[in-house]
Amino acid sequence: MEIRKVGVVGCGIMGAGIAQSCAQSGYPVTASEINEELLNKGLGIIKKSLAKSVEKGKLSKEDEEAILGRVKGTTNIEDFSDCDLVIEAVVENMDLKKKVFADLDRICPAHAILASNTSCLSVTEIAMATKKPDKVIGMHFFNPVPMMALLEVVTTVISSEETFNTVQSFGESLGKTVIVAQDKPGFIVNRLLGAFMLEAVRMVEAGIATREDIDNGMVLGCNHPMGPLSLADFVGLDTMYYIAESMYEELKDPKFAPPLLLKRLVTAGHLGRKTGKGFYDYT
Repeated sequence: MEIRKVGVVGCGIMGAGIAQSCAQSGYPVTASEINEELLNKGLGIIKKSLAKSVEKGKLSKEDEEAILGRVKGTTNIEDFSDCDLVIEAVVENMDLKKKVFADLDRICPAHAILASNTSCLSVTEIAMATKKPDKVIGMHFFNPVPMMALLEVVTTVISSEETFNTVQSFGESLGKTVIVAQDKPGFIVNRLLGAFMLEAVRMVEAGIATREDIDNGMVLGCNHPMGPLSLADFVGLDTMYYIAESMYEELKDPKFAPPLLLKRLVTAGHLGRKTGKGFYDYT
Protein backbone atom coordinates (compact mmCIF):
# COMPACT_ATOMS: atom_id res chain seq x y z
CA MET A 1 0.00 0.00 0.00
CA GLU A 2 1.25 3.50 -0.80
CA ILE A 3 1.22 6.21 1.87
CA ARG A 4 0.18 9.48 0.23
CA LYS A 5 -1.12 11.51 3.19
CA VAL A 6 -0.22 11.33 6.87
CA GLY A 7 -2.10 12.38 9.99
CA VAL A 8 -0.57 13.07 13.39
CA VAL A 9 -2.78 13.16 16.50
CA GLY A 10 -1.18 15.39 19.11
CA CYS A 11 1.14 18.28 18.29
CA GLY A 12 3.32 18.45 21.38
CA ILE A 13 7.09 18.00 21.16
CA MET A 14 6.86 14.47 19.76
CA GLY A 15 3.86 15.05 17.51
CA ALA A 16 5.33 18.25 16.07
CA GLY A 17 8.61 16.45 15.41
CA ILE A 18 6.84 13.58 13.66
CA ALA A 19 4.78 15.99 11.55
CA GLN A 20 7.92 17.94 10.59
CA SER A 21 9.83 14.79 9.63
CA CYS A 22 6.97 13.59 7.43
CA ALA A 23 6.58 16.99 5.76
CA GLN A 24 10.35 17.25 5.16
CA SER A 25 10.16 13.90 3.37
CA GLY A 26 7.50 15.23 1.02
CA TYR A 27 4.30 13.97 2.65
CA PRO A 28 1.25 16.21 3.13
CA VAL A 29 0.51 16.13 6.87
CA THR A 30 -2.53 16.95 8.97
CA ALA A 31 -1.61 17.56 12.62
CA SER A 32 -4.23 17.93 15.32
CA GLU A 33 -4.55 19.26 18.85
CA ILE A 34 -7.44 19.58 21.29
CA ASN A 35 -7.58 23.39 21.07
CA GLU A 36 -6.22 26.31 19.05
CA GLU A 37 -3.75 27.37 21.76
CA LEU A 38 -2.00 23.98 21.86
CA LEU A 39 -2.17 23.66 18.08
CA ASN A 40 -0.48 27.02 17.55
CA LYS A 41 2.16 26.09 20.12
CA GLY A 42 2.85 22.82 18.26
CA LEU A 43 3.03 24.49 14.86
CA GLY A 44 5.35 27.03 16.44
CA ILE A 45 7.72 24.20 17.42
CA ILE A 46 7.91 23.16 13.76
CA LYS A 47 8.50 26.74 12.55
CA LYS A 48 11.24 27.31 15.14
CA SER A 49 12.98 24.04 14.25
CA LEU A 50 12.94 24.80 10.53
CA ALA A 51 14.10 28.39 11.10
CA LYS A 52 17.13 27.06 12.99
CA SER A 53 17.97 24.79 10.05
CA VAL A 54 17.78 27.77 7.69
CA GLU A 55 20.04 29.81 10.00
CA LYS A 56 22.61 27.00 10.02
CA GLY A 57 22.50 26.68 6.23
CA LYS A 58 21.08 23.17 6.36
CA LEU A 59 17.86 24.22 4.65
CA SER A 60 17.00 26.88 2.08
CA LYS A 61 14.25 29.44 2.68
CA GLU A 62 12.35 27.95 -0.26
CA ASP A 63 12.51 24.47 1.27
CA GLU A 64 11.35 25.84 4.61
CA GLU A 65 8.29 27.42 2.99
CA ALA A 66 7.54 24.24 1.02
CA ILE A 67 7.70 22.10 4.17
CA LEU A 68 5.43 24.44 6.12
CA GLY A 69 3.05 24.42 3.16
CA ARG A 70 2.69 20.65 3.51
CA VAL A 71 1.57 20.88 7.18
CA LYS A 72 -2.08 21.59 7.96
CA GLY A 73 -3.18 22.14 11.55
CA THR A 74 -6.63 21.21 12.83
CA THR A 75 -8.66 20.81 16.01
CA ASN A 76 -11.18 18.58 14.23
CA ILE A 77 -10.36 14.86 14.25
CA GLU A 78 -12.75 14.41 11.30
CA ASP A 79 -10.00 15.94 9.12
CA PHE A 80 -8.18 12.59 9.17
CA SER A 81 -10.83 11.08 6.91
CA ASP A 82 -8.53 11.04 3.85
CA CYS A 83 -5.29 9.91 5.53
CA ASP A 84 -3.53 6.68 4.59
CA LEU A 85 -1.52 6.59 7.83
CA VAL A 86 -2.36 8.25 11.14
CA ILE A 87 0.24 8.35 13.92
CA GLU A 88 -1.05 8.94 17.45
CA ALA A 89 1.26 10.97 19.71
CA VAL A 90 -0.88 11.85 22.73
CA VAL A 91 0.14 11.40 26.38
CA GLU A 92 0.89 7.91 27.74
CA ASN A 93 -2.60 7.13 28.99
CA MET A 94 -4.20 3.90 27.83
CA ASP A 95 -7.81 5.07 28.14
CA LEU A 96 -7.09 8.21 26.10
CA LYS A 97 -5.23 6.24 23.42
CA LYS A 98 -8.09 3.75 23.14
CA LYS A 99 -10.55 6.60 22.66
CA VAL A 100 -8.36 8.17 19.97
CA PHE A 101 -8.04 4.87 18.11
CA ALA A 102 -11.77 4.14 18.34
CA ASP A 103 -12.45 7.58 16.85
CA LEU A 104 -9.84 7.10 14.10
CA ASP A 105 -11.29 3.68 13.30
CA ARG A 106 -14.64 5.34 12.68
CA ILE A 107 -13.27 8.29 10.71
CA CYS A 108 -10.39 6.95 8.60
CA PRO A 109 -10.78 4.99 5.34
CA ALA A 110 -10.82 1.18 5.56
CA HIS A 111 -7.30 0.87 4.13
CA ALA A 112 -5.72 3.33 6.59
CA ILE A 113 -2.99 2.17 8.96
CA LEU A 114 -3.22 3.43 12.53
CA ALA A 115 0.04 3.70 14.49
CA SER A 116 0.87 4.60 18.07
CA ASN A 117 4.01 6.45 19.13
CA THR A 118 3.69 4.89 22.60
CA SER A 119 7.01 4.24 24.32
CA CYS A 120 5.79 1.46 26.61
CA LEU A 121 2.05 0.72 26.49
CA SER A 122 0.62 -2.43 24.90
CA VAL A 123 -0.01 -1.86 21.19
CA THR A 124 -2.21 -4.99 21.18
CA GLU A 125 -4.51 -3.50 23.81
CA ILE A 126 -4.69 -0.24 21.85
CA ALA A 127 -5.45 -2.17 18.65
CA MET A 128 -8.41 -3.94 20.24
CA ALA A 129 -10.20 -0.58 20.53
CA THR A 130 -10.61 -0.77 16.73
CA LYS A 131 -12.48 -3.07 14.32
CA LYS A 132 -9.33 -3.60 12.23
CA PRO A 133 -6.57 -4.52 14.71
CA ASP A 134 -4.51 -6.03 11.87
CA LYS A 135 -3.93 -2.47 10.62
CA VAL A 136 -2.64 -1.19 13.98
CA ILE A 137 1.08 -1.06 14.78
CA GLY A 138 3.58 0.77 16.98
CA MET A 139 5.82 3.50 15.55
CA HIS A 140 8.04 4.71 18.39
CA PHE A 141 10.04 7.77 17.37
CA PHE A 142 12.80 9.39 19.43
CA ASN A 143 13.21 12.99 20.54
CA PRO A 144 14.10 15.27 18.78
CA VAL A 145 12.40 13.40 15.93
CA PRO A 146 13.87 15.36 12.97
CA MET A 147 17.40 14.68 14.24
CA MET A 148 17.18 11.15 15.65
CA ALA A 149 17.83 8.44 13.09
CA LEU A 150 15.91 5.62 14.81
CA LEU A 151 12.35 4.35 14.43
CA GLU A 152 11.24 1.43 16.59
CA VAL A 153 8.41 -0.45 14.86
CA VAL A 154 6.35 -2.57 17.24
CA THR A 155 4.44 -5.49 15.79
CA THR A 156 1.67 -7.41 17.54
CA VAL A 157 0.31 -10.94 17.15
CA ILE A 158 -2.51 -9.33 15.13
CA SER A 159 -0.55 -6.90 12.89
CA SER A 160 -0.68 -8.02 9.26
CA GLU A 161 2.43 -8.52 7.16
CA GLU A 162 1.18 -5.83 4.76
CA THR A 163 0.84 -3.35 7.64
CA PHE A 164 4.38 -4.07 8.82
CA ASN A 165 5.91 -3.90 5.33
CA THR A 166 4.15 -0.61 4.57
CA VAL A 167 5.24 1.00 7.84
CA GLN A 168 8.80 -0.26 7.49
CA SER A 169 9.05 1.24 3.99
CA PHE A 170 7.46 4.47 5.21
CA GLY A 171 9.95 4.74 8.09
CA GLU A 172 12.85 4.26 5.69
CA SER A 173 11.39 6.95 3.41
CA LEU A 174 11.77 9.36 6.37
CA GLY A 175 15.47 8.52 6.47
CA LYS A 176 15.11 6.45 9.64
CA THR A 177 16.85 3.21 10.51
CA VAL A 178 14.03 0.82 11.45
CA ILE A 179 14.40 -1.71 14.25
CA VAL A 180 11.64 -4.22 14.98
CA ALA A 181 10.31 -5.10 18.43
CA GLN A 182 7.59 -7.41 19.62
CA ASP A 183 4.79 -5.96 21.73
CA LYS A 184 6.48 -6.57 25.09
CA PRO A 185 6.86 -3.96 27.89
CA GLY A 186 9.44 -1.31 27.01
CA PHE A 187 10.03 -2.81 23.55
CA ILE A 188 13.80 -2.70 22.84
CA VAL A 189 15.15 0.73 23.75
CA ASN A 190 13.16 1.49 26.90
CA ARG A 191 13.50 -2.07 28.17
CA LEU A 192 17.27 -1.45 28.32
CA LEU A 193 17.32 2.30 28.93
CA GLY A 194 14.65 2.21 31.64
CA ALA A 195 16.60 -0.17 33.87
CA PHE A 196 19.78 1.90 33.34
CA MET A 197 18.20 5.24 34.23
CA LEU A 198 16.22 3.89 37.19
CA GLU A 199 19.38 2.37 38.68
CA ALA A 200 21.07 5.78 38.43
CA VAL A 201 18.17 7.30 40.41
CA ARG A 202 18.51 4.56 43.05
CA MET A 203 22.24 5.31 43.36
CA VAL A 204 21.48 8.97 44.13
CA GLU A 205 18.71 7.93 46.52
CA ALA A 206 21.04 5.55 48.37
CA GLY A 207 23.83 8.14 48.62
CA ILE A 208 26.25 5.99 46.61
CA ALA A 209 27.35 8.93 44.47
CA THR A 210 26.35 12.46 43.48
CA ARG A 211 24.29 13.12 40.36
CA GLU A 212 27.32 14.85 38.78
CA ASP A 213 29.66 11.93 39.44
CA ILE A 214 27.16 9.39 38.10
CA ASP A 215 26.64 11.40 34.91
CA ASN A 216 30.35 12.14 34.46
CA GLY A 217 31.13 8.47 35.00
CA MET A 218 28.92 7.45 32.08
CA VAL A 219 29.88 10.37 29.81
CA LEU A 220 33.64 10.23 30.36
CA GLY A 221 34.01 6.55 31.26
CA CYS A 222 31.62 5.01 28.72
CA ASN A 223 31.55 7.76 26.07
CA HIS A 224 27.80 8.31 26.43
CA PRO A 225 26.71 11.68 24.97
CA MET A 226 24.66 12.39 28.11
CA GLY A 227 24.58 10.95 31.63
CA PRO A 228 21.49 8.99 32.79
CA LEU A 229 20.23 11.72 35.12
CA SER A 230 20.68 14.50 32.56
CA LEU A 231 18.91 12.24 30.08
CA ALA A 232 16.07 11.68 32.55
CA ASP A 233 15.63 15.44 32.84
CA PHE A 234 15.65 15.72 29.04
CA VAL A 235 13.06 12.95 28.55
CA GLY A 236 10.88 14.25 31.40
CA LEU A 237 10.71 12.68 34.86
CA ASP A 238 6.95 12.24 34.53
CA THR A 239 7.43 10.31 31.29
CA MET A 240 10.14 8.20 32.90
CA TYR A 241 7.89 7.51 35.89
CA TYR A 242 4.92 6.44 33.76
CA ILE A 243 7.12 4.17 31.63
CA ALA A 244 8.58 2.53 34.75
CA GLU A 245 5.13 2.09 36.30
CA SER A 246 3.78 0.52 33.12
CA MET A 247 6.68 -1.93 32.76
CA TYR A 248 6.60 -2.87 36.46
CA GLU A 249 2.84 -3.45 36.32
CA GLU A 250 3.23 -5.96 33.50
CA LEU A 251 6.56 -7.61 34.40
CA LYS A 252 6.59 -7.37 38.23
CA ASP A 253 10.37 -7.08 37.96
CA PRO A 254 11.80 -4.98 40.86
CA LYS A 255 14.32 -3.30 38.57
CA PHE A 256 11.45 -1.43 36.89
CA ALA A 257 9.75 -0.31 40.13
CA PRO A 258 9.84 3.53 40.22
CA PRO A 259 12.20 4.72 42.99
CA LEU A 260 10.62 6.84 45.73
CA LEU A 261 12.89 9.78 44.84
CA LEU A 262 11.54 9.79 41.28
CA LYS A 263 7.97 9.70 42.55
CA ARG A 264 8.61 12.61 44.94
CA LEU A 265 10.17 14.77 42.21
CA VAL A 266 7.20 14.13 39.91
CA THR A 267 4.74 14.91 42.73
CA ALA A 268 6.58 18.18 43.37
CA GLY A 269 6.28 19.11 39.70
CA HIS A 270 10.03 18.89 39.12
CA LEU A 271 9.81 17.16 35.77
CA GLY A 272 13.17 18.10 34.27
CA ARG A 273 14.02 20.61 31.58
CA LYS A 274 10.43 21.33 30.62
CA THR A 275 9.64 22.72 34.10
CA GLY A 276 13.10 24.17 34.82
CA LYS A 277 13.91 21.71 37.62
CA GLY A 278 14.51 17.97 37.87
CA PHE A 279 17.70 16.32 39.03
CA TYR A 280 19.33 19.56 37.90
CA ASP A 281 18.21 23.19 38.07
CA TYR A 282 17.74 24.80 34.64
CA THR A 283 16.33 28.14 35.82
